[in-house]
Amino acid sequence: MTVQEQIKRSAPIKTPKSVEPYDFRRPTTLARDHARVLELAFETFARQWGTQITARVRALCTITCDVVQMNTYDEYAASLPSKTAMVLCTIAGLEAKSVIQLPTVTGLTWVNHMLGGNGTQKIPEERNFTPIELALMRQMMTEALEDMRYSFGPLLVADLAVDGIQYNSQFAQAATPADLMIVATFSIRIERNTTKATIAIPASALMPQLGEANPTSTATNSVEYLKAQLAAVPVDVALRLTPTRVLPSKILSLMVGDVLPIPHPKHRPLDLAVGLQALARAAVGANGNRLACIVIDTEESTS
Repeated sequence: MTVQEQIKRSAPIKTPKSVEPYDFRRPTTLARDHARVLELAFETFARQWGTQITARVRALCTITCDVVQMNTYDEYAASLPSKTAMVLCTIAGLEAKSVIQLPTVTGLTWVNHMLGGNGTQKIPEERNFTPIELALMRQMMTEALEDMRYSFGPLLVADLAVDGIQYNSQFAQAATPADLMIVATFSIRIERNTTKATIAIPASALMPQLGEANPTSTATNSVEYLKAQLAAVPVDVALRLTPTRVLPSKILSLMVGDVLPIPHPKHRPLDLAVGLQALARAAVGANGNRLACIVIDTEESTS
């Protein structure tokens, strides 16, 4: 084996880098600060929703939030299966509706548990909800919306209500194709079965409460802002005598007992200085058992 072959064998294998395509037609994305706030809200909702479903179906349910992103409604609808349950929810003050999407089989399994079943029955995927099943699902979704309002707090100020259920993602008109939606994807696990669900909320219902991602201040009051900032910065204040000029040879030859004359008159107060700048004059005094100074004048000195 040649040296080059040994080097090639010992060299670490480079893993291919993942490349995410950038769509110049829709550069809108969630700011990092906004995404984190929304992720926390959806994670809180996932825990609340899982507790509610556990109580309803009498089986342990665990829900986790996988990803939160911003898509247009057209992109969101295109990512869904053609046959699925889409719970449309009205939002007060908005024409666009929120969507809670989950497989129809998952909803029918929940209803089966609520009616005393064990969830093992084979359910055809193309079957829709009966009137009784629909009433039970509406009640569950209404409770889910209450959990959502609690989890989002001041982020979601508008009232939500269940409007209806659609079974075809291509015909459910919850919003216009260009409307931006905050889409969260969840993993729902009940016993040994795991399924995916999504929630889409119009961005116009959440973004005003999030504010600007990187707020900036105008330069109109920059002088006032600078003064306010400087006023809060601590500085070292010192009392000092008038400095004297000494040759380097004198400094290098200093010994214990040497006397350096200071050109500071006895009757003149000391300089109160910040750094190298004298800002006032003060006399030496006392405050209890500690030395102190008494400011005599605040005329700035250039000495």
